[in-house]
Amino acid sequence: MTSYLTSADGTRIAYESTGSGPALILVDGAMCYRDSGPARPLAAELADSFTVYLYDRRGRGESDAGSEISIEREVEDLAALAKEAGGSPYLYGISSGAVLAADAAARGIGTPRLAIYEPPLIVDDRDREPLPADSLERITSLVDSGRNGDAVKSFMRAVQVPGFAIAMMRLMPAWSRLKAVAPTLRYDFTLMRGLQQGNRPPADRWSTATMPTLVIDGGKSSGWMRTGVEAMAKAMPNATYRTLPGQNHMVKPAALAPVLKEFYTA
Repeated sequence: MTSYLTSADGTRIAYESTGSGPALILVDGAMCYRDSGPARPLAAELADSFTVYLYDRRGRGESDAGSEISIEREVEDLAALAKEAGGSPYLYGISSGAVLAADAAARGIGTPRLAIYEPPLIVDDRDREPLPADSLERITSLVDSGRNGDAVKSFMRAVQVPGFAIAMMRLMPAWSRLKAVAPTLRYDFTLMRGLQQGNRPPADRWSTATMPTLVIDGGKSSGWMRTGVEAMAKAMPNATYRTLPGQNHMVKPAALAPVLKEFYTA
């Protein structure tokens, strides 16, 4: 059942919870929300051990967009949900949501343990071209001019979806859903600004996230992705880096859940 909370700037955020046990918040990546993405299947795998909180990041699903696109406002949304969950929930994020989770942890939302899966950092140009420095401005321009389909295509190219696959997706019913959520790409490109341009992550961005942190990638993921994940693990003050054999960016909940249970209950 959907519940709602009000973030610090007055934005209404939709969330739900399932299971029983210590509180655990799941943070989605780009284009994803409760009804479209990996959170709900993962929550089903974790519900026997945790009270799992899923929420729609602002601007998607049943959450309002708010009046400002910034890391600070998204952290405030997470902080409000953390308070709702008892004040010290475990935290897990995937893809750009992993960066948001790390930012929230560093800014003191009170999580005792943080786990993140494949934050999509691009830290060199060995396996792929870094994204242009004005990627956020390009996505914003497409959305502002009503070209949501082009914004989705631009994002898909950025994450290296093959051209034939993008062409096929445009013929599927899901394409309309993707176009509807395209404006939220501005939030994710804001989160990732400076982290996908071929440089190592700044040493101070997560320096205050001193809680035990598990940084995970998949053994079948692209080389550039795994290089970036390892770089983020090195940037976290108290991180353990782990690879899940046979997994890629679309990690299977049944493979990930036991690793998270082991980490959070250690």
